[in-house]
Amino acid sequence: MTTAKAQASAQGVPLARSSPTASNPRLRGKSFDNLSALTESADALFEAGFRRSIFLSRPWFQNLIQTSFPDGDRVRIFMIEDPAVPGTPVLLLPASHGRSILLKPRTLSSLTNFYSPLFEPLIAANCDPRWALEKLAETIAADSPSWDVLNLRWLNNNSPLFEHFAGALRSAGFIVQTYFCSGNWFEPVAGRNYEEYLRDLRSSVRNIARSKARKIERSGRVRLEIVSAGDALGDAIGAYERIYNSSWKTPEPFPEFMPGLLRAFAKEGWLRLGLAYVDEEPAAAQVWFVANEVASIYKIAYDQKFKDLSVGSYLTMHMLREAIDVEKVREIDYLTGDDQYKRDWMSQRRERWGILAMNPRTPKGAAAVVRHVGGRFAKRAIQRLVNSLRAGTAPHARTPVSKQGVNSLKED
Repeated sequence: MTTAKAQASAQGVPLARSSPTASNPRLRGKSFDNLSALTESADALFEAGFRRSIFLSRPWFQNLIQTSFPDGDRVRIFMIEDPAVPGTPVLLLPASHGRSILLKPRTLSSLTNFYSPLFEPLIAANCDPRWALEKLAETIAADSPSWDVLNLRWLNNNSPLFEHFAGALRSAGFIVQTYFCSGNWFEPVAGRNYEEYLRDLRSSVRNIARSKARKIERSGRVRLEIVSAGDALGDAIGAYERIYNSSWKTPEPFPEFMPGLLRAFAKEGWLRLGLAYVDEEPAAAQVWFVANEVASIYKIAYDQKFKDLSVGSYLTMHMLREAIDVEKVREIDYLTGDDQYKRDWMSQRRERWGILAMNPRTPKGAAAVVRHVGGRFAKRAIQRLVNSLRAGTAPHARTPVSKQGVNSLKED
């Protein structure tokens, strides 16, 4: 490393990767070790990410890093820029990695965890995504020390970016396998009002929900509120945490994540925290986010001692009415999971998938290929890679698609 480069690295200044893409030789790759190292020029990409989903916004990633990063994990942000417009990125890939452990592969992961419902690279609207993704794959492949495995989770497999990125990683020499993460139930509102939406539910769901709602209303014991921001937010977060801790749900492994997220999204105007009180005691809570005409149902919980009242379903009906008739959303998104209650309220399903890219040029990467793809196929794929490298071309081998869940793809 030259003196100038060593000084830049020591000061945290990103070093550009110089290998060009065949399609657009001007593109250059850089990497950063924290989100704050990005200049204001990256804001446009986070804004573009937000327009796709609030779960691709800067506040989302900032809270994820600040409140739910395991000890030893590190951020790695890859940026692709066009030197014709210096300092202006055309792509960002927020990623992370753990500390190096002797027998485990060095794994670069999407900046996601079990709190994440969606992920994808952030790409400028005026950029050809294929060029940018090719340069991104080359930049990751050229990173030093080498990555044994790249694991991207919670991707929209129906997006063109999914196949473009998988193909770019193959072209960069990785052995690529895709895998199923989760179902995602949602409801296109399609101009209906709340009553029209309710009429389109299965009669059994609709009739039971209405019957229980009438029973609750006759009792006069239940009070509902929706908190979005302001002085009431602190008490509302306290009520949510009390309800969640009294519910059937597993305690939060990162207890600061939800309060941090609620405050961050309230600041942006996206939070809708629904609360139901029975005799003025917190009984049920639902965390919804509303932005870009989409209502995302992120968390639901109820105190188990109020289970027989069905106060959770009553709160769901109230939140749906507000989202459809008042907020005028175009879509209700129940996010990840194939739970039966999500199927009751939603009519459409899509999927979230992952991309596992293994580096056959490293011993641990080759071992991952054998583990996840199979010895016979791995031997053929590695031999094709060796032959292609000798010939100066890149392999395009496709691996069988796995229907296994994300938990089956743990690090070696």
